[in-house]
Parts: sequence; C-alpha cells; structure tokens
Amino acid sequence: MLTRVTLGDDGRTIELGWQDGAVSRFHAMWLRDNALDDKTRSAGNGQRLITILDIPAETRIGAASIRGETLEVTFVPEGKAVNFPASWLRAHAYDRKEDHEPGWTGGDVQRWTKATMQNSVPRAAYGDASRDGNVLRQWLAAVRRFGFAVMDGLPTESGALCKVADLFGYVRETNYGRWFEVRAEVNPNNLAYTNLGLQAHTDNPYRDPVPTLQILACIENTVEGGESSVVDGFAVAAALQAENPEGFRLLSSYPARFEYAGSSGVRLQSKRPMIELGPDGELICIRFNNRSLAPAVDVPFAEMDKYYAAYRRFAELIEDPAFEVTFKLEAGQSFIVDNTRVMHARKAFSGSGKRWLQGCYADKDGLLSTLAAIEHGFKEAAE
Repeated sequence: MLTRVTLGDDGRTIELGWQDGAVSRFHAMWLRDNALDDKTRSAGNGQRLITILDIPAETRIGAASIRGETLEVTFVPEGKAVNFPASWLRAHAYDRKEDHEPGWTGGDVQRWTKATMQNSVPRAAYGDASRDGNVLRQWLAAVRRFGFAVMDGLPTESGALCKVADLFGYVRETNYGRWFEVRAEVNPNNLAYTNLGLQAHTDNPYRDPVPTLQILACIENTVEGGESSVVDGFAVAAALQAENPEGFRLLSSYPARFEYAGSSGVRLQSKRPMIELGPDGELICIRFNNRSLAPAVDVPFAEMDKYYAAYRRFAELIEDPAFEVTFKLEAGQSFIVDNTRVMHARKAFSGSGKRWLQGCYADKDGLLSTLAAIEHGFKEAAE
C-alpha cells in the first residue's frame, strides 16, 4: 500500500513510500512513457500508441496524489492526468540495488547435475498434455526451469514429433527440412546419421539465430546402446567460473566461429561466444559443438593459449559424468531440449537392430508465450 509521495528535482522525479517501509523512485519521463491510459496504449493489445518524440523533452510532474490503491499524476507542460495502480508501480520498480555477478541466471532457471536430476527427469504423457492444460503447464514449466523434458505416448509414425511442437508453437524449418531422420546411413552428410557416439553438444551453432528448441522422437529402437544423455550447460559454465574465473571470462568475452557446408547450396556461418552473457552479465546461451567449430580468429595472440586452455577445461567438465543425465528412448517417446542451454549426446550403438529417431526444431518464444498464457488463465481462474 502506498503511504507517501514526494516530488523531487523540480518534478523530474517522484519518490513513493510503501507501508512495509520500502521506497521507490521514478523519473517523470519514464512514467509518462509508460502511462496506462488509452491515449498512450491500445486497450486491445497494450501496445504503445505514441513515440518518445511525442513526449515533451521538458516533461515534469506538476502534481501527484494517492487515491486509495492508485497514484494520480499530472504531467506538465501537457497538463495530462494519468492514474497508476500501486500494484503496477511496485511490480515495475527499477530503483533497486542488484549488483549481479557475470553468469547469473533468473529465478525461473534451476541448474542441475546427475545427482539432482537422474532420478527425477521431468516427463508427461502426450495424451494427457494435449487434453489437460494443467499437465501441459507443468511440462512446459519444466522445460523453462530445467531446459529439457521427456514426453511419452507419441504415435510411432513418421512426423509425429511435430505434434509435440504443436502443443506450444510451430516447427522451425531449416535446410534439413521440416524434420530430419536420425539413423545410420551410407555416406552421411552429418555424423548424427551414423552409429557412432556423439559428444554432448548444442545443435546448429552455425545459425544466427540458433534454433532455441530441439525435439527428438523415437519411432523404433532395438539396438544395444544408443542411450541419450543431456548436460546442463549453465551448470557446467558455473563450475568453470567457480574454478577458473579467467577461463570463464575468455570464453564469454571472445566470439567463437562456427560453420557448416555439408550440403550442396548451404554454407552457414556464425560468430558468437561459447558462453554468451547479456549486457548485465546474465548467462543466456551456451554454444558447444566440436564438429562445426571453425578456426578462432577473434582472440588476441597474447590470450590464445589461455583461451584454448579454457576451452579444453570446459570440454572436460562437459564430459564429466557428474553432469550427465542418461536415458534410453523407447518407441513412442521423445524429449525436448532448450538448445541455448542444454547439450545432448548419444552413446554409440551396435550395428544390429534398428534405431530410428526423428528430430525437428522449434522456437522457445512460442513455448514461453503459451506457458505464460496458460499461467495467466490459471491465475485469473483462481481470482
């Protein structure tokens, strides 16, 4: 509850006092730009109807008062009065001390290792998730939190994996097609199409933007071996940072280069760091794929030795069984990974029997949007 309002700097700022003793400061320009009235924002979709140039550069707050659970502000020189719900102001307060260390992650992300996740792999049945919004909500929330989840009960037919993407968004088609086959081939154009083991990796780091979600579905699996495994790249990056801050700095400060030219008419290239941080130091993406790593040419000569030492140690940690969660996909099972965070791998398998998987890509914004909409609906129902 708002208890006090004070203008400062000749109306260019405002200070709000809360019942619990907290204090929030706002700038007049920020409040005017984020006004909630129907002349500033569309009532239908909430999008802003004005530009920053429509707001006078000399905007100040001429008057402000508390009316119940609302703050009423009058802006000058416009003479425009706008109401702000106290709850909205508290939720959007930016006057706070948050000195994040590089590599921090938000509250929706939970890092994990084999010890914490091997016996609690998040999963749901496709039939339940397609019929029950609560089941779907929990499954999508697990992907957001842990970066992967398993889904049981898919039809064992070609293209069925797209049904998983349809639960929350759309398939992202690439040069590999709407989906691609993962089974042994003669003269394959990608090592994924052999019976060799694959090192833990993120897919397609040579794309910009990278596919943010990958789905792998099993249609048939009668081979010995061929287990799937996943590794939390955020947990590995945190481990590297804890033991070697300088190595973490190198892998997050300098871009790696990735490329793919295995198909006729396709030459994909990207320039991004193996460990990507946002402007405020938030850990936002891992790119790790030995098969498509191109020569590093953006690291200074004086730091190349240390860069390669950090790359080697990062790879060693990724290979550490303590970070690996393993499971074998049976026919009708699939799993999804956040390709900006979770690396996936495959054990080698025997030449006898059949192992037929299909893979496709999707975008995380669709998953997060669907999850947010479901959560909003549940919240409204509870109210």
